[in-house]
Amino acid sequence: MISAQQLVSLDPQVQQLLQNLQAEHDAQLRAKDALIAQREHEAVFKQAVIDKLTHEVAVLKRLKFAATSERFASTLAPEQRSLLEETLDSDLAELEQEINQLGLAPKSADDEKKKAKRKALPPHLPRREVSHEPASTTCGCGCQMQRIGEDVSEKLDYQPGVFTVERHVRGKWACRHCERLIQAPVPAHVIDKGIPTAGLLAHVLVAKFMDHLPLYRQEHIFERAGMVIARSTLAQWVGECGAQLQPLVNALADELRRHVVLHADETPVAMLKPGKGKTHKAYIWSYCTPSSNPVKAVVFEFCETRSGENVRDFLKLESDQAWTGTLVTDGFSGYTACVEKGVTSAQCMAHARRKFHELWVHHGSEVGKQALRFYQSLFRIEREIEDKPSDERRRTRQRKSRRVLAVFHRWLIARRQLVPPGSATIKAIDYSLKRWVELTRFVDDGDVPISNNWVENQIRPIALGRSNWLFAGSLRAGKRGAAVMSLLHSARINGHDPYAYFKDVLERLPTQPASRIDELLPHRWAPPAAADTHAAV
Repeated sequence: MISAQQLVSLDPQVQQLLQNLQAEHDAQLRAKDALIAQREHEAVFKQAVIDKLTHEVAVLKRLKFAATSERFASTLAPEQRSLLEETLDSDLAELEQEINQLGLAPKSADDEKKKAKRKALPPHLPRREVSHEPASTTCGCGCQMQRIGEDVSEKLDYQPGVFTVERHVRGKWACRHCERLIQAPVPAHVIDKGIPTAGLLAHVLVAKFMDHLPLYRQEHIFERAGMVIARSTLAQWVGECGAQLQPLVNALADELRRHVVLHADETPVAMLKPGKGKTHKAYIWSYCTPSSNPVKAVVFEFCETRSGENVRDFLKLESDQAWTGTLVTDGFSGYTACVEKGVTSAQCMAHARRKFHELWVHHGSEVGKQALRFYQSLFRIEREIEDKPSDERRRTRQRKSRRVLAVFHRWLIARRQLVPPGSATIKAIDYSLKRWVELTRFVDDGDVPISNNWVENQIRPIALGRSNWLFAGSLRAGKRGAAVMSLLHSARINGHDPYAYFKDVLERLPTQPASRIDELLPHRWAPPAAADTHAAV
């Protein structure tokens, strides 16, 4: 390296050349430093993208192959156990039976104590007596024996669906003097001049829309029971019942709109395109009152699109009867337009939690784990107050939940500064921060739930039924199915047997005055025996 003194002693041209070379060298160093910085930035960005894509792949794999429970330590429900586990249970029972038959393992008194006591069979089930008496009651000494008691054991029996025929006999009465003729009128039926009773119609509807049995399967089941009913006939019955039940569904929707807090959610279903033989994605929208509301009601609405206009139409936001209240939803943008029409938005804290749960499950993220602890505290408070009055829920939330949320909010903001842009972690954090007001709406109102889980639970049977329905045959068929399911599932969440509810409603509906249609709504209905007892009192 040439010093400054040596540079001065050189020829001016050489000096200039050396200065140019030095400047060029410095420029190259600066360019190299800039390139290194740029590549470091690109490396950070690419790593964030890689982490994000890896996270998405893990989520998709989990959705396809793994259990969907979001608990820290999840266990499968009995109905979700694998075929292998069920087979193991059967094998163990068979081996135990074989051992008992061979007498290889005599039971001790301790074994008998450990065995769980069998529950008594429900008292409401009809009983059929089967008597077992000795062939002879004459004692060996020649005396006649006396009956001194009995031992009774009960076994559970089942008979497949049995068809019976109701013979409606209307007597004809005539006056011999004036030749006047009288006869009782034909009872009103949902399907006039048809063969099905309300009981058979109720069975078909419950089997199709609650037990997920398509009509072609019901056709085969009926045939095995000795009655051939074409599926086209069954379809006609379903259509006519849907039309008759629609006023009741409309009354149920009106009842929903009388409440100031509602849940809303949507789920896709396939619908057949008219004349094309292909399907496209339609949606079933769900609306219900919160679980804390004494009025339990859910309404399903079948729509061709996912447009937020469907929600605005259901809530009548464009009319003089526009609904005003708090709508609890997920983060779907289709609900945004409702806010512009005067609706207060409250969003689901469980959806926000899900983002961090995915980070923790798929990557072991410490951020995800710490966030889950905040959510755990919030939902623990909710479990403590779920049966309390609205005012007490609000006071407890103000005292406990607000403090947790304040710390959680500061933690989210601080964490965001430490996370590279574009990562799955910052996506989870931003989801909560951008919706913080809506997510925390429940703190100031005891009637607003912390999550949208209640309506998701109501819509879950529809997701289960999709594999059996395949698709809705038309827009009309979809709307009819949604109407029937609204009544069925409203009856279910009110603790009624859906079959008993539909049987009674279909019997009463043809003669029920329109002014008293509300008496048949699920949350106001009582089984006939209970209703008669109440009237007698």
